[in-house]
Amino acid sequence: MVEIEYLGHSAFALRHGKDIVLIDPFINGNPQAPSSAIGIKPTLILVSHAHSDHSGDAVEISKRCGCPVLTTFEVGNRMAEMGASVISAHIGGEFEFPFGRVKLFQAVHSSSFDDINSVGVPCSFLIEIGGKVVYHAGDTALFGDMRLIGEEIPIDVAMLPVGGVFTMGLKDAVRAMSFLRAKVMVPMHYGTFEGIFVSEDRMNQCCANSSFQLAILRPGQRLTVP
Repeated sequence: MVEIEYLGHSAFALRHGKDIVLIDPFINGNPQAPSSAIGIKPTLILVSHAHSDHSGDAVEISKRCGCPVLTTFEVGNRMAEMGASVISAHIGGEFEFPFGRVKLFQAVHSSSFDDINSVGVPCSFLIEIGGKVVYHAGDTALFGDMRLIGEEIPIDVAMLPVGGVFTMGLKDAVRAMSFLRAKVMVPMHYGTFEGIFVSEDRMNQCCANSSFQLAILRPGQRLTVP
């Protein structure tokens, strides 16, 4: 069994047995972050790109828990300079862990720390954990090669941005689901800041006739993937 807890914005904790995979841990400063996000002790952290609403607390958590951060090469180099334990990788990189496998795919976006204009490239993650497959798109626009990700392995759950403005919006996320052929869509990257609000009613209406299940998680809620 795998549990997916939504920690607000684009942050998630995937739990299987003793393993906790923490994705894009924007916790401090995140108005959506639930109290359950504080004190999480992950065994692995995944960071899709350097923007502060995604890299967030990764360095601090890595230092506190002694767990590695898996991210793209240049972002990893900077985080290592800041004291994090890092597994540097790049698009196409694939890693085996006790819980399963993580593979990096592209994302169509940008990547920068607050004090550096451009650092590396953004990525998305295909995660096999506990016999289930989860795709976290990071920040991205819709792109046709999502079809290749869908062909890699059957995807159980896809976490996709829907807020528009800085990422793809809801309609493009629905199209992305047809490329990915995932069973369940979990919306993310909406409602945190002004300009990216999307109502639950609109999400339900837009996905009403889709072949996939829409799972809208409020921060702190968990989805069980049996």
